[in-house]
Amino acid sequence: MLVGCGGSSESAKKPNEKKKPAKEKASSDDDNPLLAPVNYVGAVGKAKRTSEKKANLANIQNAIKQFQAVEGRYPKTLPELVKEGYYSKIPAPPRGMRYVYNPKTGQVGVK
Repeated sequence: MLVGCGGSSESAKKPNEKKKPAKEKASSDDDNPLLAPVNYVGAVGKAKRTSEKKANLANIQNAIKQFQAVEGRYPKTLPELVKEGYYSKIPAPPRGMRYVYNPKTGQVGVK
């Protein structure tokens, strides 16, 4: 017979107590240092597309404000900005998206 003091054993655990599983590290491509250049290029490309989208929207919105200040109304369509000389050419929206323009409020967005 073995007698111990202050120790714990598996059989001495309460029946309701469950053993917590060790944390498993989720394997992802972000953790692989060999893929860092690929991840970096992807992040740079995404940031570029996001900044271009924001810049294009800001430029279009600025042209709409100029149109409204001179003409006293919002353009009926975005191509009207080009027709009246407030914008040289409406930039293409991001791939798979389109510009959404509200002629009542003069707001433009990408959807």
